[in-house]
Amino acid sequence: MAGADPNDANTTDGTAGWPYGRLDANTRVPLYHQIFLILRNRIYGGDLIAGCLVPGEQDLAAEFRVSRITAKRALNELADAGLVVRERGRGTRVIKRPPAPAVTSSIEGWLENISLMGISTTARVLAFGYVAASEDIAHALDIEPGTEVQHAVRVRSLDGEPMSYLVTYVPAEIGSQFDRDDLDAQPLLHLLEMAGVDVASARQTISATVADPEVASALSMPAGGPLIEVRRVVCDGSERPVEYLRVLYRPDVYRFEMSMRRVREQEGMRWATLKSSPVPAGDG
Repeated sequence: MAGADPNDANTTDGTAGWPYGRLDANTRVPLYHQIFLILRNRIYGGDLIAGCLVPGEQDLAAEFRVSRITAKRALNELADAGLVVRERGRGTRVIKRPPAPAVTSSIEGWLENISLMGISTTARVLAFGYVAASEDIAHALDIEPGTEVQHAVRVRSLDGEPMSYLVTYVPAEIGSQFDRDDLDAQPLLHLLEMAGVDVASARQTISATVADPEVASALSMPAGGPLIEVRRVVCDGSERPVEYLRVLYRPDVYRFEMSMRRVREQEGMRWATLKSSPVPAGDG
């Protein structure tokens, strides 16, 4: 493997202590970069928050069954990306929080598109349960850190081919009204409405990222491959957050379309957004 250290184990599927701790020894992505991607996703996913200590070289070497040299390169890459600071004798500490959602948009049309998606796609639940909200999850849902929330991980497929990896958090009092089997059968927005939630608006960001080994395995793609990342906070009619979603899309089977119109205003001409919707690639 390119970039692999000769002291690293051939089988690198260590998962002790953290979720999503599996490396792919068959990809051309170096092991240290795979570890970097996993740690970066832990930071942006809220598992490692600002001020939190990142596992050290020895802990990472044990977790991923790699050499300390490989673990050190991963931590150095994390520091080079501006996500952590490394201090001799004090360890490696997270210094950057994931950016808050910056776009506010109407939810109009989303439920209808998801209804059509639910007909043409299938979802499989990989993980389901209740956890204490981390600082970032609590901030997104406007609740106190440590409050119980429903946590689910799903993969949605189109014609049997994985297209998206979804991680959702819902306040426990809402999530308790449906279970794992319900999530296997219906889109979450449908379940929220069936639970009496008045889904009214959403704030979301759309950006790009790359697949860590766990996500890559779930989406049947190479580790390090490109993904479309959407982070969305869904609110009810009173602006209460009812869902926090992070979804990773394979760009070869999924895209976003947006209709725009040139309009004249007092300040001059500008582009106005008419409608945006998610569309599986190839559906026109």
